[in-house]
Formats: sequence, C-alpha cells, structure tokens
Amino acid sequence: MKFEKLSEKEEEIAQKIVDSAYTVHKKLGPGLLEKVYEVCFCHELSKRGLQYQRQIEIPIVYDDIKFDEGLRLDVLVEDLAICELKARDEINPVWQAQILSHLQLTKKRLGFLINFNVTLIKDGIRRLVL
Repeated sequence: MKFEKLSEKEEEIAQKIVDSAYTVHKKLGPGLLEKVYEVCFCHELSKRGLQYQRQIEIPIVYDDIKFDEGLRLDVLVEDLAICELKARDEINPVWQAQILSHLQLTKKRLGFLINFNVTLIKDGIRRLVL
C-alpha cells in the first residue's frame, strides 16, 4: 500500500500542535481536568498563529440522511488536523479508532490523541495519518 505524504503545511501544523502540547504539559504537568488542558492548548495554538475550533459537532450522513446527533471533535486545527485531548491514567484503544473514524468521516488526514495525564508528554502523544 502506498501512502501519500502530508503537505508541508500539514507537517508545519503537526509540529506546532506537538510543541503546544509540550508547552502546556511543561507548565501544568499531569493531574488536571481535560477542559483545563483544552483551553490552555488552544491558547498555545493561537500563540503559534494557528486557527482552531473547539468542541465541533460533526453530523453523520447515513442512507443519505443527515443526523445531527453525530460526533464531537475536541479541537480542529486550521481545518486540517483533529486533536482529541485526554487526561486519563490509561489510554483506551478505542480512542485511536475513534480518531481514525473522525478522520474518515471528515475527510481529514492528520489526527492527534494527546493524553496530558502522563509523566512525560512524549508518552502521551499519538499521531495518526490517513
């Protein structure tokens, strides 16, 4: 299977997302609520010149019917990257599958699962690419 590389813009956004997560974790550490990390993470994104949207509802289309009871994305960055933020002791494997589904449904290619409740943030970041 041959995968298409991400664009330069997508790679630059990815780097800024990771840098933002590192900065938030360095300043706050683990142990806080997800919404605290979300607001601080988004602040760091804006400091890096990135546009974002929080808690976006994505409708589901099934049998050519649009259902508004769809999905909720934590953070959508530059309309290109989906970030799912967590503050949990253990990562549930279904979250990774969830992000992959979100990427497919939104026709995006780049996603991140970021868990702030870790000692080292590098252990809490998973990058997913379709």
